[in-house]
Amino acid sequence: MRSFHLPGRKPASRRAERTLASVGTLALVGAAAVTGLAPATSSASSHREAPMTAGDPKADNTDVYAFTSPDKPDTVTLVANWIPFQEPNGGPNFYPFANDARYNIKIDADGDGKPDTTYTWEFTDHIRDSADQFLYNTGVVKNLDDPTLNFRQTYDLTVTDRAGTRKTLLDDAPAAPSNVGKASMPDYASLRKQAVKQLPDGGQTLAGQTSDPFFADLRIFDLLYGGNLSETGHNTLAGYNVNTIAIQVPKKSVALKGDATRNPVIGVWSTTDRKGADVTGGKGGENADAVDGKGTDGQAGGTPDKGGEDGWRQVSRLGNPLVNEVVVPLKYKDAFNALSPDKDASVTPVVNAVKDPIVPKLVQSIYGVPAPATPRNDLVEIFLTGICKACGPIKADLNAQQLNADANKSAIVPAEELRLNMSVPPAAKPNRLGVLGKDLAGFPNGRRLNDDVVDIELQALEGAAQSGKIVPALAAGDKVDTPYREPGDSFPYVALPNTAAVNQADALHPDGGVGAGLGGNAFGGGFPVGPVAAVGGGALLACAGAMALRRRRAERA
Repeated sequence: MRSFHLPGRKPASRRAERTLASVGTLALVGAAAVTGLAPATSSASSHREAPMTAGDPKADNTDVYAFTSPDKPDTVTLVANWIPFQEPNGGPNFYPFANDARYNIKIDADGDGKPDTTYTWEFTDHIRDSADQFLYNTGVVKNLDDPTLNFRQTYDLTVTDRAGTRKTLLDDAPAAPSNVGKASMPDYASLRKQAVKQLPDGGQTLAGQTSDPFFADLRIFDLLYGGNLSETGHNTLAGYNVNTIAIQVPKKSVALKGDATRNPVIGVWSTTDRKGADVTGGKGGENADAVDGKGTDGQAGGTPDKGGEDGWRQVSRLGNPLVNEVVVPLKYKDAFNALSPDKDASVTPVVNAVKDPIVPKLVQSIYGVPAPATPRNDLVEIFLTGICKACGPIKADLNAQQLNADANKSAIVPAEELRLNMSVPPAAKPNRLGVLGKDLAGFPNGRRLNDDVVDIELQALEGAAQSGKIVPALAAGDKVDTPYREPGDSFPYVALPNTAAVNQADALHPDGGVGAGLGGNAFGGGFPVGPVAAVGGGALLACAGAMALRRRRAERA
């Protein structure tokens, strides 16, 4: 079972080829109709990559991670992030989870593209004084139940099995608040520790703000790093925060038939559900062609989605990183976010975008690196089937559900999921390039917080996964090789949220010169000065005190 070598090649699966035929265009049209929602009730994922993301950032899931827990290897850790580009000084409301959405992490253990296990978090707002107060906190916060924490959130966590049976794991559990700043929350690590909750059947979970672990130089969108690789080396995400939901559970809880030894491979993705929004036909805008009532091959389109259980409908989705950003064409991004993975292989535009991707053609036109020959069945393995010798041209048995002993092979379909083989042990010395760096515990076998997915996927798109060789012309990648803040060694692993204003932080001084919120101000050299006024006096008094301090220092000079 644990065959991770690279022996002889087997022919690509013909069944996958047949499944990838254009028999499900209506699924994409119907999904596009769902995403014809008003901007306040629709979204996309992966750091605002789809046209409708800006309308609903609270539903925008940015990244998904799945890995065997390095300090508890009998468990698996799943991490999903939402609400990208959080400026730490974003008061007075800061960044709560939506209280009218469902946040899901889904696991497909048998390979049919449908969730066998779904963990769902639903949040509730609690405001101590909404009539006479506008502050997030009215004083120093040392505990999650302090009366000085004016705004707080709790959540219910449920788990749903394939049959739809739902079980409550946590009720009214506290979420970690946004990190207002050093004066308001002098020991934020303690607050987060209080928000880590144990689960009744083993495991633990956290919901709250963290430093964004994704790292990349997003000037890749300026003609692939400026057209001459001159625009690299700057982590565009540095200093920003996200909202994180993390869960660590025994491997048996998510493995097919509860047996992680016989069935170690799982597929993971996150989604956001919204409820109660009207669905329109979408007569204009970026998605006009996708929702005009015709399929991509001229067939009549489907009717708008009426929603699932109790009117809930999926508005955002994320599995593998960057798929919707750099693989799926602009026209189909919002529709892709509304699809269930089991429909992916039946939708021609999605499959074509994988088998004949855009990026290699751009690289060839800009840098002269020849694009690999199509169809790209190696990418079908990475993104849609998982990697196995019987799945396609990549010569390894790694992370396809086909490798699960109890899986019904005839029911397995290509589906875009982040696949993890839980039997691969954590690496003693992780390599940021994951499998391309001969580290089988890294992406695309799951994804760890330090995996350099931008460099890995760029190399994969240029054929490195199939050839086993790094493309020399692009070996340096974007020259951003690590997250802004290093992950921790124990759950929840994600780094604490930043407090510095993004435009004042740098790699050598990640706390910058200005703390967030109503306190934590510091002047030149990073030497702290006492709070300018009591936080409970309100924001205006705090600002007045800060101005007075600055004026006094100027007079002394």
